[in-house]
Amino acid sequence: MAFAAGYSPCLREPHRKDDGVVARPEGGFDVIAYTGSGCSEDVMRRTVRVAASGEVVAVKQEVARKASYECSIVGRRPAGLQEMANGSGEDARGRYFADVARLEAASIQAFLRLREELALHGADVALQDAALASAVDEVRHADITSRLARRFGAVPPPPSVADVPPRPLIEVLLDNAVEGCVRETYGALVAHHQALHAEDPEIREAMAVIAEDETRHAGLSWDINAWAAPKLSQAERDTLREARRQALAVLRAEVAVPLDARLTAEAGLPSPAVGLALLGSLEQELWA
Repeated sequence: MAFAAGYSPCLREPHRKDDGVVARPEGGFDVIAYTGSGCSEDVMRRTVRVAASGEVVAVKQEVARKASYECSIVGRRPAGLQEMANGSGEDARGRYFADVARLEAASIQAFLRLREELALHGADVALQDAALASAVDEVRHADITSRLARRFGAVPPPPSVADVPPRPLIEVLLDNAVEGCVRETYGALVAHHQALHAEDPEIREAMAVIAEDETRHAGLSWDINAWAAPKLSQAERDTLREARRQALAVLRAEVAVPLDARLTAEAGLPSPAVGLALLGSLEQELWA
């Protein structure tokens, strides 16, 4: 009933332990559900009361995640990444590349932390080295996209990342499932799309470089997943699969948000219809 009323009860925030459904003693249920894509509107966490009669009423709400100007599906977001205010500037291309540059810079820290945590949990040296090489790639990406942002009149804000202590292996793998196996994998495909379809030659050239690197980064995510699989219980493997499913649901909502026409034409970003088709192909080939 909550879903039919326009709420998303299947989305979860990884750090929340109280998401779900609670039966009320007097009848009916309280459902924790979400609305909003997080792109052009805030993601709202709502307590939705479903009465025994079927009536659905939202009785409480809070902002789960502030909206960003564009949904930049780029790079690996580190744990502890702080939300930033919407980008400034009149040009959508500048705002977009400023956000991309911030995320690319944040990815440097994400991969350096990943290398440390892989070493802590006894991962193969090859995986550790690949994480370090990915951090070096992200330095180049941040420089490339910062130049593009400034070309279109925007200044990329530096990322703010809170210190996070070393995490248990399952938390590292959950992060890898969401940020790597889903978001980075789709982001690599988008970068290849931009390298082929961007009308602006400088953007097209930049994305050709970034696409190759991001493809390797996505491959690293799946290599980490394969390395860890034998170490996990069936319940842990099910948890990773559910995390990928939820991340895909969030990503699908983000991809469906319309973009400024200059971003689809000059920057080569896929339209919502094309983006959903790309997601569908990955879901069939990798995430099924």
